[in-house]
Parts: sequence; C-alpha cells; structure tokens
Amino acid sequence: MEILDLRHFRSSDLRSLLDEESRAWSRLLSWDYSGSAVEGERVLGYTFFVYEGSKGVIGDLFVQRGYAGQGQYSIEERLLGHVIETLQQSPGINRIEAQLLLHEAASMARPFIEEGFRRYPRLFMVLPLNTGFGNGNHWNQRLPEVEFRKWSDEDFQGAASVITTAYRDHIDSEINDQYRTSAGSLRFLNNIIRFPGCGLFDAEASIMARSRATRAPLGVILCSRVRNDVGHVTQVCVAPEYRGRGLGKALLCMACGELQKRGCRALSLTVTEANLPAVNLYKHMGFSIHRIFDAFVWGG
Repeated sequence: MEILDLRHFRSSDLRSLLDEESRAWSRLLSWDYSGSAVEGERVLGYTFFVYEGSKGVIGDLFVQRGYAGQGQYSIEERLLGHVIETLQQSPGINRIEAQLLLHEAASMARPFIEEGFRRYPRLFMVLPLNTGFGNGNHWNQRLPEVEFRKWSDEDFQGAASVITTAYRDHIDSEINDQYRTSAGSLRFLNNIIRFPGCGLFDAEASIMARSRATRAPLGVILCSRVRNDVGHVTQVCVAPEYRGRGLGKALLCMACGELQKRGCRALSLTVTEANLPAVNLYKHMGFSIHRIFDAFVWGG
C-alpha cells in the first residue's frame, strides 16, 4: 500500500469510497451527503487538509471497511500520520485543528497525542422534534426586552460580535481559534452560511436576538438541514451579560418550533463535553448523547 496526493485522482476514482462514506454519515449521524490510500488501482481511503493562513485544518478521514490487508485502523493511522507530518513541516504553520465526527472518542487519539496535540472530547446530541416548544409570542412575553427576528444578511456583523464576546476565554475558542476575533468569527459565519459542509443553511430556523432598547446583539442561533427531515445547530451562543436568563433556551425552542413546523423530525448539535452549562441545558431540553468524538489541537 502507498499513500498518494489526493489531487492525483479523478472524482470517478473516489466514487465507491465516497458512496460508502456517505452511507456512514447517514447511518451514524443522519446526515445526507449523497448528492487517499491506494492498493494497486483501488482507492481504500483518504484524508485531506486545508491551509488557513498560519493554521492547518484536517477536514476528514475515511477508510473503507472490510479491507483484508493491513486493516482499517492501521490505514487510518498511516493516513493521519502522513498529514500531521506534512502540516507540522509546512513553513509558517503554527497551529493544527481536527474534528473527526465519524470516529468514536479516543479511537484515533494515538497519532495526535504522540505529536503533542491536545484532545477535547465532544458530544453529538440529538433531540426528537415530537413535542411543543412554544411560539414566538410566548418568548416575547417571557423576554419582553429582547427582539427576535429571523436571520438576514444584515446580521453578519452583529452575530460575529456575539460569537467573539461569548467565546472569550471559553474552551471552544481553544478548539476553534476563529472565535477569538471578529474577523475570524466572520469567516466562520461565511463558511457555515455560504457553503454546505455542515448542511444547507436554513435562514427560517436561524434567529438573531437584539436588545429592543439599544439594538445591541444579545444572541444568535444558526441552523442547517443535514437531511430533509433533520436539522442541525451550527452555532448557538448568548452574550455573557445575558446568560442565565433563558435566552439560549428561547433561541433553541424557537428554532425547534420552526423546523418542526416544516417537517423536521429531529435536531442535532455538537457541544464540548467540558462545557457543562450548555450540556446540562441540552439534556434538560431532551437532547440525548448519540455519540462522543474528539477534537484535536496542536500549537497556539
């Protein structure tokens, strides 16, 4: 077996591998993605990374099941070792991030830990949308000083401000350094809204909260469709001064109600295991842990 640059291959060379990966995303996470290692002429697996300035991001890792040679785990370790070495030796790269949703927590930790990465267990949680969540009028009465409105392109700057403020000195800004600056938060927003990597953005189920008195942004929830009947929370956060007042729950309930009204039967999200206030809120609302996976970070 040899490891080759993914750019050497045509999309048709990867078709059977990507079809199998698509089935895995659907089976494990209910995500619809329908629509590299080589043995002879057969592509057995792949991983890839992207450069973002001085940072490298490992985007995916997948190896076909049932390979009778070295075994799936051995190939995964070799692929990871190759991309980690490539990134660490790339001039100007001082940070590497990775999140591997298809792999159970700790299952792929060794190649990362041996190279000095920090590990952050994360939870993939799912809520069945089979109960009432309260409409907008309910939450307007509960929080009369807050204005809720569906997402518009005018909200990019305000949402970036909330994200940067909410994640200051927060564990999630250790995992994703984009949260540390307004410019980084804007890049994050552009990626999840303009591109379908985490599903197709759903503006109707994405809500901005602002102060009626000052117009200051107070919170935001962004949702996507990962399948026709499954939504996913790509971001939810609340300004520090508004934590503990029920605003986070209000945003989630309003998004759930909108998704449920349009035929969604479930909503998923990811959360860092150590973020106990958020985990406890989600559990209280009825979310259950579907799987645990890892985020890894190297450098500052």
